[in-house]
Amino acid sequence: MAKPAERTEGDGGLVAGVAFRNVNKIYGKDVKAVNDLNLEVRDKEFMVLVGPSGCGKTTALRMIAGLEEVTEGDIAIGDVRVNDVPPKDRDIAMVFQNYALYPHMNVYDNIAFGLRLRELKSFFWQLANWSQAKTIKADIDNRVKEVARMLDIEKYLQRRPKELSGGQRQRVALARAIVRKPKVFLMDEPLSNLDAKLRVQTRAELIRLHRTLGITTVYVTHDQVEAMTMGQRMAIMKDGVLQQCDQPEQVYKYPVNKFVASFIGSPPMNFIDATITGGKVDAGAFSLPLPAGHAALAYEGKKVTLGIRPEDIFDANLASNIAPSEANTVDAKVDVLEPLGHEYVAYLGIGPHNVIATIDNETRVKESQTSKFCIDLDAIHLFDAETEQAIR
Repeated sequence: MAKPAERTEGDGGLVAGVAFRNVNKIYGKDVKAVNDLNLEVRDKEFMVLVGPSGCGKTTALRMIAGLEEVTEGDIAIGDVRVNDVPPKDRDIAMVFQNYALYPHMNVYDNIAFGLRLRELKSFFWQLANWSQAKTIKADIDNRVKEVARMLDIEKYLQRRPKELSGGQRQRVALARAIVRKPKVFLMDEPLSNLDAKLRVQTRAELIRLHRTLGITTVYVTHDQVEAMTMGQRMAIMKDGVLQQCDQPEQVYKYPVNKFVASFIGSPPMNFIDATITGGKVDAGAFSLPLPAGHAALAYEGKKVTLGIRPEDIFDANLASNIAPSEANTVDAKVDVLEPLGHEYVAYLGIGPHNVIATIDNETRVKESQTSKFCIDLDAIHLFDAETEQAIR
């Protein structure tokens, strides 16, 4: 495991990488929420932990924050092992799914509260050091107003949380985290309570903020669209085990196993049971040739799983980058067409196989008709039928 990133001085102040080294989290005697996690979040990186409910992503985040104890292994922030460091001393800021705002405080006080607690200390200290306290209060005021301008919530500073919309509350929660200028941001599904339009807008704001602040961010979500669009790298988890960590484009193009392939992509990848026979992928109702030298040629006579993404299936009667040929064209019955404006989601029947395709809105295919469709042979995926690992 590589050494975690050293603390460096950047535009956003002291920042640091985060490292998991053989980390396990066990509840009770045998429930492994996180299983032997090895992961390095680089300095100033935006890392997304993604996976279905119960995969261990939030538990991993809470262990960074110190809200969950590490059963085995080590967690480091910068060059410091933090297993035994209290949460308040880890210099992290967390944004929660439910905002966690103080209902009796106005927006200004919600943002300033953490700073006052950390920097002004006790009431008696302020009395004894009134001049220094006055300077600190002025600095806090400037920082609160600066971050309020950054997030466009200046006009809400005197309102209470109940007087704000969901999007406005989320901005307040972000402001409270940003004003701290921590070494690491931790975000636990912060957009899940927002409606679809506001979620897209806030997603873009978070990306811009990260570029501006340059602070290491660990972001947890179950939404693969958020993971693909926001993360510089994404770590996909299942049943407490890290499946793959890479740039979103690489995960999409080169999934390491069937689970990752099924989880990343919308609509999801089509999976068809097949056999390697005579240098071809034989799915019964159709067969596709394998390129010369493909690793799957060593599976001659063995069962595999063929994976085809919906966007790699084209209407053979429309112009596209894929030229129809006998090798890549299949006959399919169009069961259902879902118009989305710029494209159709087509539910096809190829013999006994049910397949989803996304096709151009210029298509002339009709429901209940049989039409020709071509498949991008360079984009197909193959998985070992037993281990579900990618064959490439």
